[in-house]
This record gives sequence, structure tokens and C-alpha cells, in this order.
Amino acid sequence: MPQNDIGLVGLAVMGQNLVLNMERNGFSVSVFNRTGSKTTKFIQGPAAGKNITATYSPEELVASLSRPRKIMIMVKAGWPVDAVIDELLPLLEPGDLLIDGGNSFFMDTERRAKELEEKGLLFIGTGVSGGEEGALWGPSLMPGGQKEAYELVRPIFEAIAAKVDGEPCVTYLGPRGAGHYVKMVHNGIEYGDIQLIAETYDILHRGFRMNNQELHQVFSQWNQGPLASYLIEITADIFKHKDEETGEYIIDLILDAAGQKGTGKWTSQNALDLGIPATTITEAVFARALSAHKEERVAASKALAGPDVVTAGDKDTLVPALEDALYASKVISYAQGFSLLRAASEEYGYDLNYGEIARIWRGGCIIRAAFLNDITAAYQENPDLPNLLLAPFFREGVVGRQGNWRTVLKVAIGLGIPTPAMSASLAYFDGYRSERLPANLIQALRDYFGAHTYERVDKPRGQFFHTEWAPSLTDITAGTYNA
Repeated sequence: MPQNDIGLVGLAVMGQNLVLNMERNGFSVSVFNRTGSKTTKFIQGPAAGKNITATYSPEELVASLSRPRKIMIMVKAGWPVDAVIDELLPLLEPGDLLIDGGNSFFMDTERRAKELEEKGLLFIGTGVSGGEEGALWGPSLMPGGQKEAYELVRPIFEAIAAKVDGEPCVTYLGPRGAGHYVKMVHNGIEYGDIQLIAETYDILHRGFRMNNQELHQVFSQWNQGPLASYLIEITADIFKHKDEETGEYIIDLILDAAGQKGTGKWTSQNALDLGIPATTITEAVFARALSAHKEERVAASKALAGPDVVTAGDKDTLVPALEDALYASKVISYAQGFSLLRAASEEYGYDLNYGEIARIWRGGCIIRAAFLNDITAAYQENPDLPNLLLAPFFREGVVGRQGNWRTVLKVAIGLGIPTPAMSASLAYFDGYRSERLPANLIQALRDYFGAHTYERVDKPRGQFFHTEWAPSLTDITAGTYNA
């Protein structure tokens, strides 16, 4: 029996491509899949003639690996991960390493890390971004766990990761669930990014009646400037493709009902838990939810009239304005994501390095974009930067574009074209830059009906007050204003 460098469980496309990537980079790999026929098909197909060993039981898999054993699990998040771990546990020894490379919820990773450490085993939860192509040719990897666990697998991860300027898009992120947390926020930013691009497409398509050839040209041009990114690149490419059967553009044949796997929702839920306003991301999640109610929307479109305006205006003026609005809104999505990372680092003790996170997102991952270099530079200059908007590069870039940003949203509102994520981005910007918000009235109302108390502008922070707004039968208060 060979003594291979690493094993992998789960031979769906992502698992297969990671195996091929590892083998191409000089590592011997053992594979196991619950359905043995899939293992055989892989070995006789893409893995034929390569330094990849088929195994057909957990026992055979473990026996084929050199010590300390390293096994990567690439199965569906949730109970399937626990099922695989339970199967492997009796076969492993202290010091062996399990790696969960799926899109697991970070709190599940926290639980597994604790349970496995108590048994003397090492555990890494790692985000893998880049899709099928990234897995094969170089993903962005986001590992969290024990530092010594990462050192065991670092040569493999650095070899298979995407490279930018010769640097691998992987780094040790922090303990326990840190890696899967960073991947969750990555996906939340991705939700916001995709929704903003979709809203921009809607304005161009409905507002300017642009055809797909024109849309391809606009997004291709934008990909040469500040918006340069993987998502803008593939958006431009999408508008070129026609259906072989009908000859129609594929984009026009796709039903407008978006799916989601949950990571965007997890990001929004955790942002609520930590009190971080991730409004762009959350509106993107809700926009997908609204799109899924297709039949209800069709009925509503016949019952609810919108504005009579049918044209957006001067294309030569407004298309460049839309480029600015998209850029500014995308910066907000990233700013909210990094604010959430900062809060989580403090709450969960992850000690995250934000500049390093931006660095490893520059290649391989779905949200890779030109301005990630500028995010890395911003955090290298000021590791304690409280918000990306306060970095000079982004402050100037967003403030200088806000006129066009506001113009675009006025046009969209006038046309009745929904822009929930872009509107939320501007509202966040305006809220964040406001020295005074109407929360004083919120506190007055809460104190009036619930005696929740409030702080005063003419008194030190931390002192709470209550006003008898109306005659009351009791002097009992509800507690501080955080209640």
C-alpha cells in the first residue's frame, strides 16, 4: 500500500479538481467517495496515469497515508461533514489532521475544532474560493485552525493556490472557525457585488434599451478601468453567448429567479448579531428572495402601475455616471465586509490580519478585483483602520463619485427600476458620514413608551436618563437604552 501525502474524501467536481491540482504540483493523493463507482470513474478518467490512489473504504484510505495523516473533506456542508468525521475518527491517531474544505458554517467549525482537539486531533476549516476552475488551476484558500495544523499542510496549500505577483493566495488566518468565517464574509461581499452588477445591468437594459452587444461593450470597457475584476469580466462575456438550439442570447432565456446556498444569509444574520450594518449585503440577500417569488411578481405587475417615464436620458452622460455609481457601491460592499471581519475578530478572538485577507483575495477567488491591491495597501498603512472609507484612496474615490452616484439613483427611481443594494450603499455612506442622526428621536420614543432611558449630549457617555413624558402609574424603568 502506498504512503501518500494527503487523502481527499468527496469526489464531486470541486474535490476532483483539487486532487488533480495537488497531483499536478507534485503531491501523491489518495481518494475516497461513498459511492465507489464515482471513484472508479475518476481513476479511469481524469486521474488515469497520475499519482492518485483509489480507495474504497475509510480504512483503506487511512492505511494509504503517511503519518501524520492529512485528510481533506469535500462534502456538502452540515451533517455530511459530521458523518465523514465520525467514520474516520476511530481510525485516526493523535496528531493526525482533518481538513474541512466545504462551505461550512463557522460555528459548526468552532464546534468541530473543539471536539477534535479534545481527542488529540488537528483540524482545519478552510474556505476554498474560485469555483471549479479555481480548484483545478489555483483557488484562494482561507484556512483556520491550530497554527501547527496549518504548518503541516502549508506546502500543499501554497503549491495549489492561485499566485499573484509570485505570492500564493493563501495564508494562516486564525484559530478554530476563522477560515470559514472569512470565507462566509467573502461570499457575503460576493452577494453584494453580484446584486450591484445586476442592478446596473437592469438600468442599462431597461433604462437605455441596450442590446446584448452594447452591454458586452460597456462591461468590457469598464473592465479596463477601476472596475476591473473577475465578476465584471465574466459579466461582459455572458452577453456574447447564444443558445445553439434557438439562436437567442442565453441571458434572455434565463428565468429571473435567483438561487442561494445560504452563505449570504449567514453573513447578514451574523452582522445583526454583532451589530454591524452590512446593509448592501443584506439587501442583496433580500433581492434574491424577492426574485424567487416569480409568479407573484408577474401577477403584481398587472395590478400595480409604475411611473410613465420610459427613457433614462442622455446615454453619453449617464453611462459614465453609472460606472461611478457601481464603483462607489462596490467599495461600500467591501467596506461593510471588512467592518464585519473587524468586529468578529474581536468577538471571537481571531486576531485577523485584514491586509493579508485582501492580499489572498487578489487571485483565484470570485471577488478578485483590481482595487484589492489598494485595500491591502490601506491596511498595511494603517492596520487599525476602522473603516475602509477612511483610507485616503477610497475616501477620495467615493466622495469624488457621489454626484454621479446620486444622479443614477434619481434616474432609477424615476424609471421605477429597483436598486435595493445600490440605494442601501448610498444610504450607508450618508449615514456613516453624518455627525448627527435622528436616533435621538428613536431614543425619545423608546423612553416615552418603554422607559428605556437615553444618554445626553451635554453629559458624559455612559450616564443614562429618563423623562416622565406623561403621568405614569409606576416609577419602574425598563433599563438602559440597549434593552
